[in-house]
Amino acid sequence: MKIKIHGAAGGEVTGSSYQIQTAKSNILVDAGMFQGGRQSEIKNKLPKGARPDLIDAILLTHGHLDHTGRVPLLIKYGFDGPIYTTEETIELSQIILQDSARLQVADAIRQNKRAWRKRVKMTPAEPLYNTEHVEFMKDLTRPVELHQSVKITDDISARWIEAGHMLGSGSIELTVTEQGQKKIVVFSGDLGPLTFPLLRPFEQFKKADLVLLESTYGDRDHKPYDETVREFQEIVKEAYRTKGKMLVPSFAIGRTQQIIYHLAEMFQQKIVPTFPVYLDSPMGLSAFEVYRNHQDMLDEEFHELKRKGGFPLSKKTFIPSASAETSKALNEVNGPCMIIAGAGMCNGGRILHHLYHNLENPDAHVLIVGYQSQGSLGRKLVDRLPDVSVFGERKKVKARIHTLGGFSAHAGQTDLLKWFSSLAPSKPRVVITHGEDGPRKALAEQIRKKHKISAVLPRIGDAIEL
Repeated sequence: MKIKIHGAAGGEVTGSSYQIQTAKSNILVDAGMFQGGRQSEIKNKLPKGARPDLIDAILLTHGHLDHTGRVPLLIKYGFDGPIYTTEETIELSQIILQDSARLQVADAIRQNKRAWRKRVKMTPAEPLYNTEHVEFMKDLTRPVELHQSVKITDDISARWIEAGHMLGSGSIELTVTEQGQKKIVVFSGDLGPLTFPLLRPFEQFKKADLVLLESTYGDRDHKPYDETVREFQEIVKEAYRTKGKMLVPSFAIGRTQQIIYHLAEMFQQKIVPTFPVYLDSPMGLSAFEVYRNHQDMLDEEFHELKRKGGFPLSKKTFIPSASAETSKALNEVNGPCMIIAGAGMCNGGRILHHLYHNLENPDAHVLIVGYQSQGSLGRKLVDRLPDVSVFGERKKVKARIHTLGGFSAHAGQTDLLKWFSSLAPSKPRVVITHGEDGPRKALAEQIRKKHKISAVLPRIGDAIEL
């Protein structure tokens, strides 16, 4: 068996994709999109000689774009096999990928218009895929239940368990039978911190021959979650006092619901008077429907706040902004208010025009609440650059930038090691992916110290044989 790595390796965090090849089978675990600027996006194009039509099946850990974003591209070029994942991932990935397809089409139109205006000779820009490919993807999906073994091909079966990263996320265990021998390969997927609200905590596998482990925050732990919540509350109280605007670049699915959960908690406990909270994200609004329909998957803390009257949300306080017109109108709204808009890394979406109009305002607050990849505008704000480019125009950063890493949906080093601890006694081979080089090396060193296991740090294109 060979496992070829097609993304999220060699210091790259996005683009997760693993190809598992046996004598009888050829499957993918995840087919994510590279994110973080033009150089990353170039990697999303299908390489020469690729044969999507020869893939037997795709298995998805969860719905985020860096794990699902190339699935419609494979469909465009001939893949028509089954796609196995949880029901929640099916629903959320459709929202995410439809939005991705629309943005790609709009971006291609803008590039072509610009070229025509400047009379630049160029091959017309094309989106990687369009909404029809995303719709066809839904027809190929096969929902799975957590903990239930699913026969994928003649020699591969798979089982999903809770990963605690987003609604529907899972770690995947493959059982592969070759020449009378069984081997177990485990993919962590993205793991959530054990203190993450709304979602149930990650579960653990007990045995493996090979483990592919994420390392987004493999070199550090986040601030204690309750400390991060207190910091968030202090920022909100200060912005309310000074009548400031709060901008939250947020991933529409997962982080948006998390932030709103804590605001509902603050309002319910009267920690701060209510103020308008604008959900400026069509994706986020659609995602709320999925969360509403799958409340049985949420944790006890959510149900306790619901019993106290924190949910359903008041539409007078939590105000949807579905259209482009209502989004633009928010530029004229005075604080105190909060605007939650995508994209989470500030690399597109509605947050850009809010940053354009507010970055030079010293009374504005920008709350960075998730991972920011190298090259993204969000990373430049986190790195405290004095000025940044928004829509091609330099903007001085006078707004107050707050980095709330403790809100991350990714497990820190301690939780990653805890997740791996149940597998360590079986002495598996370990492959560390989905992290920049510093975090990968740090996590590998901790595994070596604690468990006497040497981990491999692969690059994109490497193949692991088992």
